[in-house]
Amino acid sequence: MREIASDEGVDSVSRAESAPLPPDAAAASTPAPGAPDIDAARLRVAVLRLSRRLRKHDLAGLTPSQLSTLSSAGKHGPIRLGDLAAMERIAPSTLTRLINVLEGRGYVLREAAPGDARAFLVTVTPQGQEVLGRIRQEATSLLTDILSTLPPDELAALAAALPALERLAGSG
Repeated sequence: MREIASDEGVDSVSRAESAPLPPDAAAASTPAPGAPDIDAARLRVAVLRLSRRLRKHDLAGLTPSQLSTLSSAGKHGPIRLGDLAAMERIAPSTLTRLINVLEGRGYVLREAAPGDARAFLVTVTPQGQEVLGRIRQEATSLLTDILSTLPPDELAALAAALPALERLAGSG
C-alpha cells in the first residue's frame, strides 16, 4: 500500500465488502493444514476501513495518489521519473500529471538527470518534506488516539501481529 497508503478502487471495494466470495475464491483462501484460521475477507475489510479512517485528516490538499507519489519521492529520491512510475505502479503519463501538480505547489523539483538528456530526476523540496512530516505526524497522532481505545490484550495482539503486517504491506 502506498504508505498513507492510497488504495485506489477502495470505493468499489467497499461496496463489495459484504459480498460473499465465489465458491472457488473461498476454496483458494483455505489455510494450509496446521496454519491458524484467518478470515482474509474480514482482515481486508478491517485494513481498508482503518486506512480510510487515517485518511480523514487534512492531506494538505493532496489526493491520495499525489501524497503517495510525494512520499515515494521523499523516501527514494532523487529518483528518475520512470523508476518512480514503476514504483507507484502507474503509467508514466499519469506520473507526469501528478508531478506537474506537486511541482506547481513547490513540493518537488524536477531536473534533468546528469548524463542522460532524456531522463529527469525528482527531488522533494524542503516545503514538500515539511508537508510530508506534518501529514505523517497527524496520521500517527490519529492512530495513537484510535489505539488508546483498545484494551491491553488487543494492543498486545496488534503488537505481536505488527511484523507480519509489515511483511504483508511490503515494508518489513
